[in-house]
Amino acid sequence: MPTLEPKKILIAPLDWGLGHTARCIPLIRYIMSLGRTPLVAGNASQQSFIRETFENIDFIHLPGYDITYSKWNRFLQAGLLFQLPGICKTINSEHKWLQELSQNLQIDGIISDNRYGLFHSQIPSVIMTHQLLVQSGMGSATDRMVQKIHYSYLQRFNNVWVVDNPGIPNLAGKLSQTRMLPRGTKYIGLLSRFENIEKEKLAGDNLLVVLSGPEPQRTILSGILWQQVLDYGGNVVFIEGSESAIPPPVIPPHITYHKRLTDQYLTPLLRNAGIVICRSGYSTLMDLVAVQKKAILIPTTGQTEQEYLARYLNEQGIFYTAKQDGFLLETALKEAQQFPFHFPDLQESYSLYKKVVKEWVEAL
Repeated sequence: MPTLEPKKILIAPLDWGLGHTARCIPLIRYIMSLGRTPLVAGNASQQSFIRETFENIDFIHLPGYDITYSKWNRFLQAGLLFQLPGICKTINSEHKWLQELSQNLQIDGIISDNRYGLFHSQIPSVIMTHQLLVQSGMGSATDRMVQKIHYSYLQRFNNVWVVDNPGIPNLAGKLSQTRMLPRGTKYIGLLSRFENIEKEKLAGDNLLVVLSGPEPQRTILSGILWQQVLDYGGNVVFIEGSESAIPPPVIPPHITYHKRLTDQYLTPLLRNAGIVICRSGYSTLMDLVAVQKKAILIPTTGQTEQEYLARYLNEQGIFYTAKQDGFLLETALKEAQQFPFHFPDLQESYSLYKKVVKEWVEAL
């Protein structure tokens, strides 16, 4: 009898930083273990990142949203609003791209991570998100209006997979926990490329700085932190999180500098860190909870989702939070020493996705 070709599944993460791409890694790995063929869609940066983990994976170029954040805090919200027409145009473009290529690609299913144009009337399509209630930063009335628009986009897909734990405890707070759920919603737990990392801490007490997120805010935070770690009394590992970053002309002996690292090299550094300084992007938070690592969160100013998550997790006693404006490393480290860092019991949540994904894949 002829051998049937394995089911091909298109996986397309959003390109706002590499967080969405990173959290798709456990999905890709699991889908491959089920004998299916993942086809990853994204831009050059995403392709480079994915191939650091999966050398021989099939990849197809898909332009990104190319969202930017203003250098000036008072213009951040307005800047995002001005980009909404461009976002809508990209959604329409990626939908057209999918319609034109779907027959040649011969895909059997679609998993879109926050890319709202990748639905198809003839191909089972899923959208992943951790935000059912989007934070507009303009009050509850605007939030409800945005939620209604958001749901209209989500309902174009056959299923909505919410990346969080249902109920309490959870990691995204009110972003993921709403009474009215879109049709076909399933909670799939948490996703982390470090889901299988050993929790035992290695010897050492390094300060680990891991930068991420859209420009120019990533570069701005890099400059703030670099100037302050120069005078730090201990060992520092400083990871820019960008291949295009320009290394400092002089790197002191107590600082180890990297543009970006693969998981193979980042994992021991993460285990060895005494405390991490990073953004409060949701994928980063899932990684930190997976490895039970203390962190100082610095949300991207004006990015309402990150600001909410940082504030919520600080109130829950999970992570210490500091603002980017006026950030002082010495003060943050001193206050973090008194912070409880009570990690929620969410370890079992990192395997919930397997049941949902397996059922969906087997039904294709």
